[in-house]
This record gives sequence, structure tokens and C-alpha cells, in this order.
Amino acid sequence: MGTVEKVVAKKKSWQDYTIKSLAFWVVFAIIAGIILGVVDPKLAIATKPGIDWFIQALKWLVGPIIFLTIISGIVGLESLKEVGSIGLKAFIYFEIVSTFALAIGILFGNVFGPGRGMNLDVASLDPKSVAKFTTNTGDVGSIWSILKSAIPHDPITPFINGQTLQVLTMALVIAILISAFGGKYKAQILKPLEIAQTFFFKILTILMWLSPIASFSAMAFLIGKFGIASLVNMAGLLLVMLVSVLVFLFGVLGIILWFYKISVFKFMRFIAKEVLIVFATSSSESALAPLMKRLEAAGVSRGITGLVIPTGYSFNLDCTNIYLSLAIIFLSQAFNIPLSIGEQLSIIVILMITSKGAVGVTGSGFIVLAGTLSAMGGVIPVVTVAVLLGVDKFMSEMRAVGNLCGNAVAAVVVGAWDKQIDMERFKYALDHPEEIEDAIPG
Repeated sequence: MGTVEKVVAKKKSWQDYTIKSLAFWVVFAIIAGIILGVVDPKLAIATKPGIDWFIQALKWLVGPIIFLTIISGIVGLESLKEVGSIGLKAFIYFEIVSTFALAIGILFGNVFGPGRGMNLDVASLDPKSVAKFTTNTGDVGSIWSILKSAIPHDPITPFINGQTLQVLTMALVIAILISAFGGKYKAQILKPLEIAQTFFFKILTILMWLSPIASFSAMAFLIGKFGIASLVNMAGLLLVMLVSVLVFLFGVLGIILWFYKISVFKFMRFIAKEVLIVFATSSSESALAPLMKRLEAAGVSRGITGLVIPTGYSFNLDCTNIYLSLAIIFLSQAFNIPLSIGEQLSIIVILMITSKGAVGVTGSGFIVLAGTLSAMGGVIPVVTVAVLLGVDKFMSEMRAVGNLCGNAVAAVVVGAWDKQIDMERFKYALDHPEEIEDAIPG
């Protein structure tokens, strides 16, 4: 692709790394939120609107950004054959890596045994506490369920509610129609769309400076609502989840990047700002659009970022898969329900299907978990997911961060596989993240 564009960066002062740095204020907000949650839980819980409003505003922006990015990316490709090529390669990558993620969850669950010795009793659980997650699990993972969640009832609601999969579907259809029938008018059609895209990115840039408020609110509410005690009581499970995620990120993804002569540590440093924001807000949506901007500025084609990243947020949730498989092993140990090797292998097969079935649904993690337990024939009672309700909130940060990193790597791999990345420019960006920062649009 093109030559390396070196951005001359001015020498930065201590203010650039502190009071002028968004990352600094996010870290400050996280610490302040934790302190408030411990000192005054009631007041901490009352700060919840801060994160709710931020996420809602993000949903309003992310939908149009994804929509416009996908259309401009696909229409900018030479042919529809390229769209199919990228889509097929992304699908193959998603399935292979997701299998590794599921296997890690099961392996580490068996090795460390976080649920052993808990000796919990199913009869002591209240089925009402998980009723909203377990009532409609029959369609989870079915083709019909996925289609229903992908096809919008109208063209407006998906943007308002931040239903990424539905926005993705509409964008793909429109982009394919423009590519197929736009002819010589494609450039004229694209111009206003690109202007609108730049406009939304500028608004997003402004909104991201409010993310410290959201970070403070999220952490304060989390600690105030569930308390430090929740962490202590389930410390074993949290620790195993953390180790599993780290092994996946620096082991599996590290090996994948190594094949392309890319250091996983440099890569993680490159996307550190997005990782921090996702960790603080516990929302993958908070970094979806900024991640696409960053990868595109570093040399990944718009077609790749526009297709792989949004699709990955729906179908390549690697660390959610780790959580789901680990949770099942944990529940079997906690309730003294032994699982045979065959039953554990079936978990991988079932989750490869069910993990795709509740995209964009509130509480989807529990819905998928409940659906998987049902698909296992009731070997583990569905009601057992109730013991995870308190600790799940703490694990959501790990899932969100891991999913972000997994999709970032997916874009790089698919881009390299399809020759849609300027690798020289990309490696330069990894070595000079502070310079590429100034080249990010918006």
C-alpha cells in the first residue's frame, strides 16, 4: 500500500501526560470511584446516571459511525468479490480463535478448580432471581434467533438503541446495492457520507472527554452496590478468569501476532487508551469507533476496519467465550456435579453455537449461559447461574477488555491475510504510538 507517513511530533511536557491526558483523568476517576464506593456506598450508588447517560449517548453515535464506516469501506473496495473474501476470512478466523478461547476456559477451570470445596446446594437458590435470564432460552443459538436479532423492524430504532448487529445488516445491504448499481455515481454518493462520518467522529472526540465522569460513576456504583466483599467471596473465580484472559491475550493472540512479526506488547501499548476506557466503563461500545479510527490511521484499510471490527463485536467475543466455558466448569465444581470428558467437549461444541444467539440482548451473557445449560440436557440445573449474579459485574470489565483486544487483532490478521494493510506503516505506528495519535482523524 503506500509509504510510511511519519508525523513529526512535538516534544511533550509533563502536562501532556497528566492534566492534558484523557488516560490520566480516566485513571484518576477510577481510583476516586473506588474510594467513594468504599466510603459512602449509598452516595456511590446514586452516581449511576453518569454511566447510563454516557452509554446512551455513545449508542446514539456508534450506530451512525458504524453505518457510515461500513458503507464507505465497502464501496471503496474494488469489487464485491473483495467483500466476500474479507467476510469469509473473518468468519474462519473468528471460529478458530473462539475455539481456543473456549478450550482455555475449560482447561483453566479444571486445572485451578475455583469452585472446588464450595459445596453449594441447588435447593437453597431462588429461581426468581434468574427468571428473566432463563425464560426464553429455547431459541438461543438457533439460526432463526440470529436472523431475528439481525433484521430490524424499522430503520431508525437500531440507531437509537445501539443495536450493532441490525445497523451492520442495514449498512451491508445498502453498501452492496451501491457497489452493484451505483456505477459512475459511486463517488458522488460517497462524498456526503464521508462528510457525515467526519462530523460524527468530531462529536465522538468531544464525548470521549466526558468518559472520566462515566468511569467514576461506573466504578463507584460497582463497589457501592456489590461491595468489596463480593470480590473476596469469589476471589478464586475472579483470579482464574484473570489468568485465563491474560493467557489468551499474551499467549494465543501473542503467537498469532508473532507470525506477522508484531510484538503483542507493542500492540497492547498501541491500543492502551481504548483498553483503559473499556475497562473503566465496562462497555465495549465505548471504544468501538475510536479503535476503528486508530487502526485505519495506522494503515489498516477502511474496508477491513468497517467490516471486521463491528462484525467481531457481535460474533468474535473471545473473552466472553472464556467466561462462559469457565463458568460452566465452576458451577459443576461448586455444586459437586461431575462432568465427563465427553460432556466437557460438548460444552465447546454447544457454546460455538449458543454464543452467537443472543447478540445485542441485555443480559446476553446469562441468557447464553442458561441456554447452554439447557442444551446440555439439564446436567447442571439452569438455576445455578444465580450464584454468579454478584460477581459477574466485576468480570464484565475483563470480558470487555479481552473482546476489544481480540477484535483489534482480528482486524490486523484479516487485513494482512487479504493484503488490506500497509504493514510497514502499521509497524511504524506501533513503534511510535505518540506520533500516530496526531494522525487519527476527528
